[in-house]
Amino acid sequence: MMTIRKHILLRAIVLLCLPAVWLSSQEKYSGPIPPKPDVLYLMHATNLVETEAGQARQENRKNENTYIISGAGSPARTPMAEPIFIIDAGQVVPDRLELYKLEVKNGNREVSISSKPRKGGGGKLYLTVTKLQNHLYKIEANEPLENGQYAISPSDGNRVFCFEVY
Repeated sequence: MMTIRKHILLRAIVLLCLPAVWLSSQEKYSGPIPPKPDVLYLMHATNLVETEAGQARQENRKNENTYIISGAGSPARTPMAEPIFIIDAGQVVPDRLELYKLEVKNGNREVSISSKPRKGGGGKLYLTVTKLQNHLYKIEANEPLENGQYAISPSDGNRVFCFEVY
């Protein structure tokens, strides 16, 4: 008698779980695909806006490293306070990307990262990385961003993907 109950319970669990498994296996990303690999794109509905890709110049100052990007502003702009990015990752490892707010100084954008914790900035902001399919990833800011200049950079390099929130 106990085995019949177990069998019925097991069968009920399987039948309840099947639709969820079937639905999750049917989901497929249907949004825009980045035309270039290893470049971050801002997602504006069904349009992709290429971020400004470049290299940050590193300078060591006192107890901090300062990373400088030429130019006072990025041509890649978004009105979204919580921007969404799409990347077709080949060599870029999405889980190693970090977001930084940049300060405009002397016609350049820069961020200083201190070896000692300090109040009021210089720290990275948090990102959420979601795999969509194969090498395609969605990257989102975890919190609303203030208007200003920003850069997303791999934690192990000086490559930057810059954008502006306005």
